[in-house]
Amino acid sequence: MGGVITRYLLERGCKVTCLDTLMYRQQSPLCFAENPDYEFIRGDARDQRLLGNLVHRHDILIPLAAYVGMPICNKIPAEDVRSLNYEAVSAINNLRSNWQKLLYPTTNSGYGETDGESFCDEESPLRPISLYGETKALAEQELLKGEKEVIAFRLATVFGLSPRMRLDLLVNDFTYKAISVGSILLFQPHYKRNFVHIRDVARVFMYAIDHYEDMAVKRLYNVVLSEANMTKGQLAEKIKSHVPDFKITVGEGKDPDNRNCIVSCKRLLDTGFEFKHSLDEGIQELIRARDLLQSPSILTSSDNQRYANE
Repeated sequence: MGGVITRYLLERGCKVTCLDTLMYRQQSPLCFAENPDYEFIRGDARDQRLLGNLVHRHDILIPLAAYVGMPICNKIPAEDVRSLNYEAVSAINNLRSNWQKLLYPTTNSGYGETDGESFCDEESPLRPISLYGETKALAEQELLKGEKEVIAFRLATVFGLSPRMRLDLLVNDFTYKAISVGSILLFQPHYKRNFVHIRDVARVFMYAIDHYEDMAVKRLYNVVLSEANMTKGQLAEKIKSHVPDFKITVGEGKDPDNRNCIVSCKRLLDTGFEFKHSLDEGIQELIRARDLLQSPSILTSSDNQRYANE
């Protein structure tokens, strides 16, 4: 996500500083290094001294550093997850001045397991069912309860191509299985999820920069493609419409990730923002990148181990 947002920021003439540990050995920062408006610093977002030197230099802060998703958060010590997903965000917020804009990307996975029939909006209670959801919700709530202005985005599951490719996300994962092995074992196909294209995520950040004062009044926005609230079974069938030989098998038992919800984006749409990239468009671009997605460099740099129905 960071690479796509960086490209949009640089294209609009912003000066961008990227702080990253390069823990995934990604090469995406090289795409921007030739731009004199881009500065890369190899470091950890939990380094208080480093943050103290960096935060005050910038007008806009976007804390993207996180262990993203249930699988990776279950593989590392819980205290490490909390230190990055929650404490680092809290530190950035404490260090910034009132005039500095903060755009916080969180997750709508905090809605957890619902009946799947009633839309969750920004006033719906959070019931996270994973350490990932818990830590992101903690950071979000601390920001929203503070006195400094902030805009938080509860993002749906992202899909689409990016410089550091994520093959563990549901649409990307299902499509990858369709074009690589030709089959999928699907658990709880009636459970509902929701999705948004990565370029629309970048666009909503640009939109928020332009409309910060107005949007900061309500502070919190769901970001989800309205027509991409669907069951996992419907998603698999959607992909099959593009890859006819895709074999879908329903398995018994539960998915390790029991999220089940549909999400309203009305508050964001009421600001005038419009989504431009459909689910079909995202699936098609993944199919076109078939050979790239199966290259060893892409497979080894994907940050979470892929498994059915993440």
